[in-house]
Amino acid sequence: MGCFTFIKVMMILFNLAIFLSGGTLLGVGIWVAVDDQSFVDIFGGLSSTVVQVVYVGYFLIVIGAILLVIGFLGCYGAQKDSKCLLMMFFSVVLIIFIAEIAAAVVALVYTGLAETLLSAVVTPLLKEKYGTDDSFTHVWNATMKEIKCCGLNNYTDFTNSTWYEHHKVYPDACCDFKQPCNDMLAAKTNVTGCFHQILTEIKTNAGVVGGVAAGIAALEVAAMVVSMYLYCHLDQK
Repeated sequence: MGCFTFIKVMMILFNLAIFLSGGTLLGVGIWVAVDDQSFVDIFGGLSSTVVQVVYVGYFLIVIGAILLVIGFLGCYGAQKDSKCLLMMFFSVVLIIFIAEIAAAVVALVYTGLAETLLSAVVTPLLKEKYGTDDSFTHVWNATMKEIKCCGLNNYTDFTNSTWYEHHKVYPDACCDFKQPCNDMLAAKTNVTGCFHQILTEIKTNAGVVGGVAAGIAALEVAAMVVSMYLYCHLDQK
């Protein structure tokens, strides 16, 4: 088996695994999004916590769809010796790689700007939907409980909100679940906002996060190098 053939076979197998993984994630994501209670009943309390904290189903659908596209382009392109599909594969992975680099730079350099933009979007939603939209309220309650935070910035995000106007108190998480959670107790408890708490968690686990990010980046670079190698050597086959 020559070098070209070996690399081609590895490219096919690697992307087949990606394709199958993407299909699995997409299927699970659709299941969770459509019938999350059955998912919770089967996998227990841990899955219940995860589903409550974020819209796991929709996240898995997006990730699964991306992996399906990447896996199909890489696997079918290598198997059919298609320069067009290999170039599309290279382009998609390159776009994702650039987007990840850009996101990392923004996260590191423009954290303050990100907080400002999030505040401009999320705070009005908290004031309007918290307490009136059941799913929105449920997700935020679970997030604040699990991460031990209050609002995006702090308890003042709920000031003059629909919830506060109706109940005259802040969410229990804003007072470390002490009641009644009024202005004085919320200010005294001084529970950290979820944005800052998440940043703290990321910094605490920076080594793990960095290692995972570096591993993903290395795989992406390797995939681009291999796809370009196959692309350039197809005419010489």
